[in-house]
Amino acid sequence: MALIQPLDVERLREDFPILQQEARPGVPLVYLDNAATSQKPRQVLEAMDGYYRTTNANVHRGIYRLSEDATQAYEDARKKVRAFINAASWREIVFTRNATESINLVAQTWGRANLGAQDAVLITEMEHHSNIVSWQLLAAQTGVKIVAVPVLDDGTLDMDAYARLLRDEPVRLVAITHMSNVLGTITPLDRIVPMARDAGALVLVDGAQSAPHLPVDVQALDVDFFAFSGHKMLGPTGIGVLYARRALLEAMPPFLGGGDMIRRVRLSGSEWNDLPYKFEAGTPAIAEGIGLGAAVDYLSAVGMDRIQAHEHQVIAYALDRLAEVPGLTVYGPDAAQKGGVAAFTLRGLHPHDIAQLLDAEGVAVRAGHHCAMPLHDRFGLPATARASFYLYNTLSEVDSLIEALYKVKQVFTL
Repeated sequence: MALIQPLDVERLREDFPILQQEARPGVPLVYLDNAATSQKPRQVLEAMDGYYRTTNANVHRGIYRLSEDATQAYEDARKKVRAFINAASWREIVFTRNATESINLVAQTWGRANLGAQDAVLITEMEHHSNIVSWQLLAAQTGVKIVAVPVLDDGTLDMDAYARLLRDEPVRLVAITHMSNVLGTITPLDRIVPMARDAGALVLVDGAQSAPHLPVDVQALDVDFFAFSGHKMLGPTGIGVLYARRALLEAMPPFLGGGDMIRRVRLSGSEWNDLPYKFEAGTPAIAEGIGLGAAVDYLSAVGMDRIQAHEHQVIAYALDRLAEVPGLTVYGPDAAQKGGVAAFTLRGLHPHDIAQLLDAEGVAVRAGHHCAMPLHDRFGLPATARASFYLYNTLSEVDSLIEALYKVKQVFTL
């Protein structure tokens, strides 16, 4: 097996202007909220600024140079995304606002056309709200049944229950996260997808937490739909991606109506545009798409296998250090089965208080239910604090987190 070259993290950090600042005078910024959104390298910022400074025009509509240049840059970004996840065609890449919109698009197009009261959508207890509420809205419209795979005490899926639900319920779609935004659990798609296929179900994967951190090959994964967001993978907000098999997209009705998604409009009816434009009504997020393309370039140059290896090292170290803190409980599996996410509680303290006091030490973490209330209910928790890591985080920043946690404990024991 070839050795994976470790990241030069200190060199990479020079590309991120925000990481050079202090949280407050004399207090370095330790940014550990990457599961919520990532920071942006200057290459992404410069690509977006360059578009507005030199190429600003609407895409797909103009026959003048600026518009043609803007269209080329925007469509080049789509092709970069195609290569990044190894889709078979750039026509299988639909730009949306975020992963949430991507999932809603599938629910309101494929779901409404294909699912009814005789069918079931299978989700899990660890899903983000976007992969729960989207299907609840569909259930209210069509009567489709929603069933959920339980989560075991160690934060992994109950695969026996998964097999039983596939056998006993009329499952037409498995909608599942690739990586939990709370537990960090990486779901075993190599087992989940074949079992769904054997049951005659399609598979939608919420890849919002995996695409930024793991190598993703949608053809190797054999999934039908894959959704992710630009802002969690060094890109800007306002741009997301839905990958779907071309045959499915061809058969699905449009999501929104308006300009660019039509080929011909008459008062008596309209004809839809080719893929993927059938699903991209109106003026798109052009600068954001170009920024996403630059983010893909950056991640590809670094290497997703190297990013995954670095984050594994960081989370393994973080779990060891967190285990040293008296009264602290981390939720989820061990480092071998999770990505760079550590959700935790500290006995006697509310997670919001933990986060606020950590902020005083320059350490930025998230506190709350992380848009995963059913998962917190499963563990009997109102909220957790969450530290989440990325390619630019260091072991010394983990040490800063631990030192700050001991200060938090001192404040509440005085």
